[in-house]
Amino acid sequence: MGGPACAREEENRLKIQESAENYLEAILILKGQNGKVRSIDIARYFDFTKPSISRAIGLFKSNGYVSVDKDGFIELTESGLAIAEKMYERHLFISRWLEHIGVDAETAARDACRIEHVISDETFDKIREFLTGGEDFEEKR
Repeated sequence: MGGPACAREEENRLKIQESAENYLEAILILKGQNGKVRSIDIARYFDFTKPSISRAIGLFKSNGYVSVDKDGFIELTESGLAIAEKMYERHLFISRWLEHIGVDAETAARDACRIEHVISDETFDKIREFLTGGEDFEEKR
């Protein structure tokens, strides 16, 4: 039996997981844009304070998702990169699909950012397969 306490605990876990996924995805995006990423870049990206970013990066480092070199440059580890790429792929696909069905780009991006974190791997894969017939969605447009 779960009850309200279990539901709150699960909701908090999902929020923490979503936040972590957003950070890792942001590092991937910033690395693609700038070549290198520092905490200040992430702070600007999210409009957060540098101390809150530094705390998060410390947690990611201790959990093996990122490494930080002596100059403060942040790199995704293999496990961090896998999560970031998964979230980014979902974000792009869902965003494009929503735009394709008539949702304006800003709303599509905002909704995709939420959906990408809660949809199961199975459901995402089946939606992608259904919509594309196994092809890249861009090819079907």
